[in-house]
Amino acid sequence: MDLRIPFYICIDAVLALMSLVLAAGVRFGRFTQRGDWDPATGARAGAIFVLVALFSSYLMEVYTLPRDSRKRDILATCVQGGCAAFFFLSVVYYLAPELMLGRGVLFFALGFFVLFQFAWYATSGIGARRVPFSKRVLILGSGDLACQLGGLLDSQPGPFTLAGYLECEGGDRPVGTVHQHEVFGSQIVPWSGELLQTALEHKASTIVVALAERRGVLPLQEMMRCKLNGVEVLDAPAFYEMIQGKLLLEEMTPSFIIFSSGFHRSAFAKVYKPAMDVILSLTGLILAAPLFPFVALAIKLDSPGPLFFKQVRVGKGERNFTLYKFRSMRVDAEREGAVWAARNDARITRVGSFLRNSRIDELPQLYNVLKGDMSFIGPRPERPEFVEDLKRDIYYYSKRHTIKPGLTGWAQVRYPYGATVQDAMEKLRYDLYYIKNLSFLLDMEILFETVKVVLFGRGR
Repeated sequence: MDLRIPFYICIDAVLALMSLVLAAGVRFGRFTQRGDWDPATGARAGAIFVLVALFSSYLMEVYTLPRDSRKRDILATCVQGGCAAFFFLSVVYYLAPELMLGRGVLFFALGFFVLFQFAWYATSGIGARRVPFSKRVLILGSGDLACQLGGLLDSQPGPFTLAGYLECEGGDRPVGTVHQHEVFGSQIVPWSGELLQTALEHKASTIVVALAERRGVLPLQEMMRCKLNGVEVLDAPAFYEMIQGKLLLEEMTPSFIIFSSGFHRSAFAKVYKPAMDVILSLTGLILAAPLFPFVALAIKLDSPGPLFFKQVRVGKGERNFTLYKFRSMRVDAEREGAVWAARNDARITRVGSFLRNSRIDELPQLYNVLKGDMSFIGPRPERPEFVEDLKRDIYYYSKRHTIKPGLTGWAQVRYPYGATVQDAMEKLRYDLYYIKNLSFLLDMEILFETVKVVLFGRGR
């Protein structure tokens, strides 16, 4: 489990509470609460301030700053979080004015929070540079797969840091040995015959097996000793899944799916998924209904043609269904047959471009969710013409049709817009990860990330 974000959230919760207390002290000369408040109301108001400050920081990606972030980048991100918090708190206070802190206290509290947050992240080195609670990883192997995993560890912050590459006796040798030794230098660990001792010497708590050839080479007894002595042993696909949030299709075998602990539906999932689909689709349709007349008018004035765009898509069990969207393309967009949609597609109308960027064109799919053709969260449905081609080109592609397609999904919030076979393969890595690890917590994370995608225009 990645402990970074919970750790940062706990720190920021303390900073937000400190900011609120200090703001009250500056505004009133001492910490006090409004005369018309009882202690319970004051506690609710303070809790709302803290929660909104944390949510805004998460929304502005304060907790996922790159390792090489400069101080001014950290400050800009913290300021954006403070501005977002002010907006959300203004909405809360409009709906529940009895919880309002007071304009002076609010401005002081948000200002102190931004300053404290920036000072913490900029001076401690945590958040963008060092990784708390990180585990040192020793990679068993020094070939292409091993170097791919090591490169991922070096290129992004996470709960793991690289301890080195262990050259296994008789195993795969580095491709371009001289070059690799120049690049990784002391990270190449020679084989000593004692895997456990090597792991302890390099303070590694995890060993990742990334050998291209394992037959007659894999040190099973040594790996067993490591496992029994508290050193975690993982294979490359499992470790890749942990750090990337997607599956390593190139190393997957049918036995990986058959014997994996994932790829099953719990009784809870069978109950909460349909209930969540109905609640979210009904809520979305009710909230979006006032927009529909304006969207309809804009589409009709912009270009001739129908209001809705209907298209056949592939659903669960590879059964076809009709998907509904607001029309964002010209009526003759596919006169020459089905083609991949591109980000700056010339067939998109002026209004259609806005509808796509804001995701408003997807709102009629709430009806598909309510009908049961789709789920609110799941792999995006593709067209039958593309599915047949992708099934031939990508071995595991049909496995994404074992659950209902979704209005949003793990691939949509983790991968940018794509319109090629290679993009489809990358999205499949995320879709299969979602199918394997389907849970209520993962669905909640996707919902939060979807809000960020809609606000900042990322994903598809």
